[in-house]
Amino acid sequence: MFLLKYCYRNISHSFAPSTMAQPTKKNIAILGSTGSIGKQALDIVRANLDKLQVEVLSAENNADLLIQQAIEFSPNAVVIGNEEKYQFVKDALFKHDIKVYAGADALVQVVQMESIHMVLAAIVGFAGLRSTLAAIEAGKQIALANKETLVVAGALVTEAAKAKGVNIYPVDSEHSAIFQCLAGEFHNKIEKIILTASGGPFRGKDKKFLETVKKETALKHPNWSMGNKITIDSATLMNKGLEIIEAAWLFALKPEQIEVIVHPQSIIHSMVQFEDGSIKAQMGLPDMKLPIQYALFYPLRVHSSFPRFDFAAYPSLTFEKPDYTAFPSIQLAFDAMKKGGNMACILNAANEVAVHAFLRDEVGFTDIPTVVKKCMEQGTFIEKPTLADHLESDKETRVKAIEFCKKNVSA
Repeated sequence: MFLLKYCYRNISHSFAPSTMAQPTKKNIAILGSTGSIGKQALDIVRANLDKLQVEVLSAENNADLLIQQAIEFSPNAVVIGNEEKYQFVKDALFKHDIKVYAGADALVQVVQMESIHMVLAAIVGFAGLRSTLAAIEAGKQIALANKETLVVAGALVTEAAKAKGVNIYPVDSEHSAIFQCLAGEFHNKIEKIILTASGGPFRGKDKKFLETVKKETALKHPNWSMGNKITIDSATLMNKGLEIIEAAWLFALKPEQIEVIVHPQSIIHSMVQFEDGSIKAQMGLPDMKLPIQYALFYPLRVHSSFPRFDFAAYPSLTFEKPDYTAFPSIQLAFDAMKKGGNMACILNAANEVAVHAFLRDEVGFTDIPTVVKKCMEQGTFIEKPTLADHLESDKETRVKAIEFCKKNVSA
């Protein structure tokens, strides 16, 4: 999708095709290449080696897979976030003439390489913010899979993208769906967008049931295959809350222009309603490769061998309202968006801590939104935060969230 380059404030961000010359072969940096999005992006590269060249790969800890990927795709450089694994990666890639760097600061520098045309930002969580901002400052086009970047620092990111003439293409299936629905509608006013949610593995369950949920069950998403953190966010519906905030920045929307509807089949990925009442929906099987490919090749639709949707296999598509009582995360996201400032940064940091505590069996499932709410209530609010303020808010909130997780947070 794209953010910004052609913007008219009273309607929405316009998404007209870039006038920049398109390279015959696009050099891409995949940040978070060993994660779910990164691995699927490399599947797309394999199928389009005449059109895509991997210039940079990065991973935080999975050195073994990063080495395998680097040997296969021969990037210019790789970055391993965990500096303790630097020598291991360097030794393994020495004879392959691939540059090896380590640490977050190195990643910030590498994404600014002149040879890179597009950066796929697929690092999970707050950790992806600095490298994405650095890529924007260097004028790189962004395929954004890291929703936390806009959740935490939407104002900073969008302002930087405007200043540098950078387009931000969404990779999340819901935001890609909205982007696709807007094709040909760049100058028509959006009345509202409708984000669809599968409802996760606990759709229809009440709070009493949710109090008994264990991580093994929460990690079994009915439709999507994702990383652990995102899967838990989907189960609590916080993933939808983060998407609400991201959508507001991507499409210049007010909170009242965003609606969430539960759609268990995950076939309609999201919808746009225009001021005449017409609704456009983007449909397809739940497969992240399609939105990844759409972002990498926009404005072209490139042939794929992805499975095709069969209407006869889905005779009924159903919709229902979310249960905000059992799943309060969506409302917390709306509250953070309405408050503005650094509140979404506080929400995100608290959620990351609480989710990881749940995955370590340190807190219960319903404790996750409780920790988030407590941190939002007690966090230091900053109306117009700088990047330094966001970094400090993130750090401060994580300390508070850890304290809450150690206590009986549900009390």
